[in-house]
Amino acid sequence: MDDFSENKISGLTIRIDRTSCIATANCIKAAPEVFKLDDEKISSFIEPLTETLPTGRQVERERIIEACSLCPVDALQVFDENNKQIVP
Repeated sequence: MDDFSENKISGLTIRIDRTSCIATANCIKAAPEVFKLDDEKISSFIEPLTETLPTGRQVERERIIEACSLCPVDALQVFDENNKQIVP
């Protein structure tokens, strides 16, 4: 498996540094429709990752940013549409 995993959702690019993740699951608690722990107990993306929840609502951009900012070891990075880093 790669050291990094990257995905786009709600206009954001989210990068998971798998080598830094310590599996606190803070991101999962804040955005369970985006993140999960994989078999290695490392944060990963829900598959398939979609911008629309089963309820038809959009995944809120602010909640994704908040979920990533909760990582105590900065294993999650977030970039906006202009590739400007938002988190950390």
